[in-house]
Amino acid sequence: MNNPFFENIEKKTGVNMGEVLKLVNSIQNSNLKDEATVRNLIRQVGKIANKPVKKETEDQLVNTIINQTEQVNFNTIAKMLDKNKK
Repeated sequence: MNNPFFENIEKKTGVNMGEVLKLVNSIQNSNLKDEATVRNLIRQVGKIANKPVKKETEDQLVNTIINQTEQVNFNTIAKMLDKNKK
């Protein structure tokens, strides 16, 4: 990527922004009510971030996204991940 902003993020996080953008594009056309699709997306995010997602955390994320028991946003996901670290 030849964007200084993205290059800076890549240096700080080690996350390839090209991969993130591909993932974002794939999410736009995804059926987020399909469990297999949601699990695949969660695993892709973990792979891109080089952070394995525990089965329990994956199950909670899938349940939340599919059933929309609460509004899904970065804060919701961050809270789930923090809760499972303890």
